[in-house]
Amino acid sequence: MNEEQQPYELRKEERQRQKEQERHAARSTRVIGRLRGYVIIAAVTVAVSYGIYFWAGSVAPKGEDFSRAVPSMGENHIAVGSALPEYNSNPPTSGPHYGQTAQSGFREEAIADQHIIHNLEHGDIWIAYHPRIADEIKEELKQFAAAKVIITPREANETDIALAAWGRLDTFNVENNGLPAQRINDFITRYINKGPEKVSGASGGV
Repeated sequence: MNEEQQPYELRKEERQRQKEQERHAARSTRVIGRLRGYVIIAAVTVAVSYGIYFWAGSVAPKGEDFSRAVPSMGENHIAVGSALPEYNSNPPTSGPHYGQTAQSGFREEAIADQHIIHNLEHGDIWIAYHPRIADEIKEELKQFAAAKVIITPREANETDIALAAWGRLDTFNVENNGLPAQRINDFITRYINKGPEKVSGASGGV
């Protein structure tokens, strides 16, 4: 190799080394970027998993199920004023009912069972309280008012409180002037939106 060729060859080798270093640096950057992406995805997956776990735990029923199953009496609609059957529970949880639902939420006036059975058909929960209960208990019941929950006074109750869903019923008396909030919450959690017709949102009507 003569003296004129040597600088050129040296420069060529130097350029090749620089290109190789650049390619190596680019590969390292891509690898680090992919690893960073994997770490982020893994972290998000773990966070979502734990979030779902804790959310499920927070909404799951926490106590014993005191309700009983009630055989269905059907879903037939009848006209207001029609002859009524003898229902197989008090209050009824299914059977012939009016074509119009009752407005959900806390209600201070009594409403015909046949309207609210239609709510149950749509998956609503009915909290029926006897008018004799203390005003303080009535105020506490208001915390359960929601789009899929209707709360009404009902003199025909055999107990202070009746919790009804389609085909499920829990009845009890208030003891020591204390409302069993967890029992009510658990019933709502277990049986909300379990009717033959799953209708989202608040019920309207009478």
